[in-house]
Amino acid sequence: MLEFNLREVATVGMVLFAVIDIVGSIPIIINLRAKHGHIESEKASLVAGLIMIVFLFIGEEFLSLIGIDVHSFAVAGSFVLFFLALEMILGIHLYRDEEANSASIVPIAFPLIAGAGTMTTLLSLRSQFHTINIVTGIILNIVLVYVVLKSSGKIEKMLGKNGLGVVRKTFGVVLLAIAVKLFAANVKALFV
Repeated sequence: MLEFNLREVATVGMVLFAVIDIVGSIPIIINLRAKHGHIESEKASLVAGLIMIVFLFIGEEFLSLIGIDVHSFAVAGSFVLFFLALEMILGIHLYRDEEANSASIVPIAFPLIAGAGTMTTLLSLRSQFHTINIVTGIILNIVLVYVVLKSSGKIEKMLGKNGLGVVRKTFGVVLLAIAVKLFAANVKALFV
């Protein structure tokens, strides 16, 4: 059933924006560009969007195949979001992937944009929002990711190091609140 709702799209879009943290990833992107040269923004954006949309649709079936329900995954996802938020707010690094040899698909499309946190978030969101609104939120974020990838150098100069830090910490607090809400909404279903 298609129930398009701008409020849901805005909420999903903000959640994904906070989890993907493309603005906070600008220093990583700039570093990768310096190491590997040109980054194919179109390719990275399209692959990341495709990964997210496919996982949104088959992720739940995959989980049921291995015997995990969406509520359990959402609770686990709330913990992942909680720790991602702590990283953003406190400026610590709890988990980082190893260096990769290429830059456009790995590590930018996966796992920087469409990583474990994003996948967990998508299935967690699916337990609360209509699919059409989640897909719309994904598309809006992929457009934003593309714009940021294309203009990462300009954004870095415009915001400066302090500006990037403020944006990252602000979205960390939003993400922390979302993690608490996801946990509260889904933990009850585990005991029913």
